[in-house]
Amino acid sequence: MIVTDRRKLCVMFFLEYFIKGAWLPLLGLYMGSRYLNFSGFEQAWVFNAFAVASVTGMFFGGQLADRHVSQEKFLALSHLIGGLAMLGLAYVKTFWPFFGLMLVHCFFYVPTLSVANAIAFAHVDDRRKEFGFVRLWGSVGWVAAAWPLIFIPIDWARVPAMDQTGGFLPWLGTALSTLKSGPAMEGALTGTFLVSGSASLVLAAFSLFLPHTPPSTHKGEPFAPFKAIKLLAVPSILVLFIVTFFDSLVHYGYYFWTSRYLQSIGVPENWIAPAMSIGQTMEVVAMAMLGFLIKKLGWRKTLMFGVLSQAVRFGVYAIGDRDLLWPVIAVNVVHGFAYACFFATVYIYVDEHFPSDIRSSAQSLFNLQILGISQFASGFLWGWLGEVFATTTTVGGKIVKVIDYHHLFLVPFGISLVAAILLAVFFHPPRETAE
Repeated sequence: MIVTDRRKLCVMFFLEYFIKGAWLPLLGLYMGSRYLNFSGFEQAWVFNAFAVASVTGMFFGGQLADRHVSQEKFLALSHLIGGLAMLGLAYVKTFWPFFGLMLVHCFFYVPTLSVANAIAFAHVDDRRKEFGFVRLWGSVGWVAAAWPLIFIPIDWARVPAMDQTGGFLPWLGTALSTLKSGPAMEGALTGTFLVSGSASLVLAAFSLFLPHTPPSTHKGEPFAPFKAIKLLAVPSILVLFIVTFFDSLVHYGYYFWTSRYLQSIGVPENWIAPAMSIGQTMEVVAMAMLGFLIKKLGWRKTLMFGVLSQAVRFGVYAIGDRDLLWPVIAVNVVHGFAYACFFATVYIYVDEHFPSDIRSSAQSLFNLQILGISQFASGFLWGWLGEVFATTTTVGGKIVKVIDYHHLFLVPFGISLVAAILLAVFFHPPRETAE
């Protein structure tokens, strides 16, 4: 593989995950009572736009990319339409238009996650060693999208001059604690959709310069998704598919609740996304180590390491409060291993164990689980549990809902342990690596 192609793949992943990283971490906060005031049920449907799109992504995107259209052209068209829909989200404030535009964006964005993986696997020489180094640029893109959010909500008109604060560091501390409020803060949060949509349009243009990846010329099963589904009859793949359901439930619980949880224990709104991005920063390290981990630990232990990392995070969340603020923030370093050692490992495993003529459909099958079935279930599960573990109190004459996070986070903690047990007992992959 020539160096130029590898650099293009790195840029592709950077922009691919920058798009999602720009808006997802603060979506729950934006839809909450302070801004859009969507109900829990409405918020669940917005989050579940990914779930709905994953179904069409498999049967539409996978089939097109595997059988009819070159994959780089598929990326270009999808990001063009998806980017325009994302830009529109900055200008709508009511549920149905917001949900409709999110659905359009996800319909075109979700298939690109599978296709981007398939393009990368088609143009690396050793998927186990090289995929992690290429894919880590997606994590870099996510972090790059999150950190500017520190400065966007600052009310610069109220920040004093540097000579009035006694130097740069005191001035910076004052600036970071001088935040907008009300409509001004709402306007700042809508900027995340503008940034994300712009990045999508950039990737649409850049995709035309990616290495050519034509559809398969294989003359077997004409409908690639059906061939991928049939391979669930293989026991190791079926068990992995089931475990993916449980781990994805936990994964989306993190996105559903973390921004609100961090706010409840005292993290300023403009620091929430950067605090969460600690996980993506460590994800860069974990991705770089992934080939080594798979070689030394084997498939089962690597996957279990990822699942148990989720349990560690939610165990700390369950005991966290304002007095343990820094441990709560720091534990997000495990997110890197939770993602790399489970989800990225799943994508590599799938690419190695599914026929080459259904690569996009095989990736889409597991994305159907990760972004579809699991996310659909998790949106309603976490929304419902938010009601179960909620109490109301009166603050300043207003009724405020208070979530009992200590008990709430025991649920994803327990689910992670169940997933780890299933892997330990029932997952028996081919002995191609050390176990």
